[in-house]
Amino acid sequence: MSTASAESSYTARHLSVLEGLEAVRKRPGMYIGSTDSRGLMHCLWEVIDNSVDEALGGHGDRIEVILHADSSVEVRDNGRGIPVDVEPKTGLTGVEVVFTKLHAGGKFGGGSYAASGGLHGVGASVVNALSARLDVEVDRGGKTHRMTFHRGEPGIFDDSVTRGPDSPFTPFVDNSELTVVGKVARGRTGSRVRYWADRQVFPKTAVFSYDELVTRARQTSFLVPGLAITVRDERGLPGTPGADGPHEETFLHEGGTRDFVDHLAPDPAVTDTWSLTGTGTFTETVPVLDERGHLEPRVVERECEVDIALRWGTGYDTEVRTFVNIIATPKGGAHLAGFEAALLRTLRKAVEANARKLKVSTKDGGERIEKEDVLAGLTAVLTVRLAEPQFEGQTKEVLGTAPVRGIVAKVVDTELAAILNSTKREHKAQSALLLDKVVGEMRARLSARKQKEISRRKNALENSTLPAKLADCRSDDVARSELFIVEGDSALGTAKLARSSDFQALLPIRGKILNVQKASITDMLKNVECAAIIQVLGAGSGRTFDLEAARYGKVVLMTDADVDGAHIRTLLLTLFFRYMRPMVEAGRVYAAVPPLHRIEVIGAGSRKNEYVYTYSEAELTATLKKLDKAGKRYKDDIQRYKGLGEMDADQLAETTMDPRHRTLRRVTVEGAQRAEEIFELLMGSDVAPRKDFIIAGAEGLDRSRIDM
Repeated sequence: MSTASAESSYTARHLSVLEGLEAVRKRPGMYIGSTDSRGLMHCLWEVIDNSVDEALGGHGDRIEVILHADSSVEVRDNGRGIPVDVEPKTGLTGVEVVFTKLHAGGKFGGGSYAASGGLHGVGASVVNALSARLDVEVDRGGKTHRMTFHRGEPGIFDDSVTRGPDSPFTPFVDNSELTVVGKVARGRTGSRVRYWADRQVFPKTAVFSYDELVTRARQTSFLVPGLAITVRDERGLPGTPGADGPHEETFLHEGGTRDFVDHLAPDPAVTDTWSLTGTGTFTETVPVLDERGHLEPRVVERECEVDIALRWGTGYDTEVRTFVNIIATPKGGAHLAGFEAALLRTLRKAVEANARKLKVSTKDGGERIEKEDVLAGLTAVLTVRLAEPQFEGQTKEVLGTAPVRGIVAKVVDTELAAILNSTKREHKAQSALLLDKVVGEMRARLSARKQKEISRRKNALENSTLPAKLADCRSDDVARSELFIVEGDSALGTAKLARSSDFQALLPIRGKILNVQKASITDMLKNVECAAIIQVLGAGSGRTFDLEAARYGKVVLMTDADVDGAHIRTLLLTLFFRYMRPMVEAGRVYAAVPPLHRIEVIGAGSRKNEYVYTYSEAELTATLKKLDKAGKRYKDDIQRYKGLGEMDADQLAETTMDPRHRTLRRVTVEGAQRAEEIFELLMGSDVAPRKDFIIAGAEGLDRSRIDM
């Protein structure tokens, strides 16, 4: 191209469009956080959020997100459609203003949106600037309007061969044209945006995450009840649900934040899902355009709606999600600060009011509830809705509007206090359980702090603070050391003789420990057996559990090979799964596998008799057949071990304790979780499922198996 023609094609019109968007291309991180997959996803959120804002305003109930095979992505909605009329100040159509002008849009006041996720007016224009190609179609006024852009510049693509970012492009020179490409029914409205991310900005490694998209779609469907969001993946990427062909999922929830909390909650409930709602007003000074186009400060009154759903569970993990106008704020901000402060304040007051009943000493700063005690086991969704919230940065991860803190705090103070002080039977019962849990968490924290002050290993100059019944090992090597939790003192005597005292420690427990599935954390800590196990392991419990501080590399549950032994093992597994889960997750909890039978094989000639151990009835039958076939004789009085105490030390060492011969069964998280689920069914507080289980299994009961 000659210099003259290049100069003539570069007009003031191009300059006005690109001067703002060129800044976005030079500093994309300022607008979308980064240019990796996170930034790519952020661009998609900007387009989706524009459609969600229409639904939030009651103008649409359907959004489709399609990941096309040609690496483009398309977002469709049935909202009002982007305005197609000419905006008087710029002389451009609404579509072009939205996609080419930074800080322009319908969310700067003016009544188009009372509360919205798009706030800075840069969302659509930033996506356009960072796209090799963007196509927008709008159904409005009985017509379908279309406009296309190349790296932010409006023009026309020649799609006669293929449709994509590499198609020949001709930019508009004199004025832009919003083309009418079809007709639609008069009442039908909506927008369709399809774009190809610019690989000059985003590296090849940046890809759209289907899982992240589905998570966000599900989350939004909870926050905007009645909105159906469909996600379709046509890429056929290996390792994704759509690897073998197009995959589609639709999300629609009518229950709002309460349903969201029930979906997120990882543990059985202590309280029902409570809903705390309210509104508050505040004033702020904002610059507003006057008739002459000048900015002038004006004091406006804002209304802030607060919607919180929360519940406490039996676990100790915290899951709190915060949102402003359906935009997730993962790093919190004013609303989260107000929520946490009010939660702590309200529960402290409730604990102080019930101090005698809860046996809490609050004098002289004795036992004081802290934030972490209140948050343990909490699942909550906090949503605030207000016009023009202030965010810290375009990525909208932190809410900065300060007055929101006080409004949220007031709603929590009022609504939660009303539930905790309610005279309704169900509220009274749940409030008592909640306060008991919070006090238990406080005591667990104080207990863990004391535990940390105690040396990890006693030395010769110190008195041992460990239980007297612990037979400890000599080795200080944590990786090599093993703790055997044995059932009863009779088994302990044999195990002491069978163990290698260099690296194997023994802790006996008296019969069946506390059922921690039903018990509160306070009762668990008061229980002698549970407290001893936690103390001996030395790593704390619950959320204070520190895997690095564990005094033993392996924990082996060594119980009798009978029904009671299985029951005790399940009780112990429930304790580990509920309060010392990192040990299970690290694969450091094992179940010993003691034998059920001992067959004495008679030696031929002068040979000594040999002993063969079997671990199940099926194995016993198979072994006896094998011996018969081989012509070997054995004594008819086959020993059936009822418990570990029946073995002598040599037998116990050989079969169960000696690493060279024994069999250990590693407990996995899935196994422990399954055990906990069965235990909840058989031993939990809820009677109805247990009754159904017994009735359903009554037909298949073999009476001969009942131990009369």
